[in-house]
Amino acid sequence: MTVPEDRNLARVRCRVVVLTFNCEGIIAETLAQARRIDPRPFVVDSYSKDATLAQVGAEAEVVQRPFSNYAEQRNWAIAQVAASSSWQLHLDADEVLDDEAVAAILQVLQAGDAATHQAYLLRRVDYFMGKRLRHSGLNPWHLRLFRSGQGACEQRLYDQHFVSPHPTRRLAGCMHDKNALTLTDWTARHNRWSDLEAAELLGGHASAAVGGSLQPRLLGDARQRTRWLKAAYYRMPGGLRAAAYFVYRYVFRLGFLDGREGLYFAFLQGLWFRLLVDAKLHEARSGPPR
Repeated sequence: MTVPEDRNLARVRCRVVVLTFNCEGIIAETLAQARRIDPRPFVVDSYSKDATLAQVGAEAEVVQRPFSNYAEQRNWAIAQVAASSSWQLHLDADEVLDDEAVAAILQVLQAGDAATHQAYLLRRVDYFMGKRLRHSGLNPWHLRLFRSGQGACEQRLYDQHFVSPHPTRRLAGCMHDKNALTLTDWTARHNRWSDLEAAELLGGHASAAVGGSLQPRLLGDARQRTRWLKAAYYRMPGGLRAAAYFVYRYVFRLGFLDGREGLYFAFLQGLWFRLLVDAKLHEARSGPPR
């Protein structure tokens, strides 16, 4: 795909929003690609304690804001840039767009009012312990580019997606989720996420209908199909489903071809994390230990 020639026209039409916290090792690479779309990305930092802001540099609009939860932070940022841009592109701090994705996004922006869709999906490519996972990764699709006023982040405790009332279209290229966390931080984060996933499944939270929610549909887009399959997964017996998921990821999806990192990722993300969610569900339903 050829990058549109009128890059300046495309750039003024879109704000790139990036959430940051303690990501000094990757944020410069993420912003270098993002600036090809928006020369001054909108960075919302949750009071990083490392050199993140030094790496961001002066070529960004930086706002520091306490982090409550992912959906609240995302929807706040959406509102901040809505009045100044026709389009919005949302990235996490470690999601690096490749050249093909940048070209595809610029082509949509150059089309302007003639763009065929209001919301577009990008594929995320997983990395673990510094290695790209070609088999054992999840590599899901995410809605990240949408017209201002036509997208929001659904209010969920875990596994939040951007949603739009309009049909979506896939874009070429990928977001490379380079995962700059240490293994200690990665496991700590997934332990917290297992609490949120269990709470979400138990229904013990208050949700607000901001922008709606992603509906599970077997014949829907890639995100809706994944949510439908996840609902089917949770109808399987606890414990057994985590083991079955590991076998699927490591054996049937050929995760073993990703080497040692593929084994670690399939075991930790596909078995340990999912089994931890099941254990916390069992604990909550069984009551406090005696």
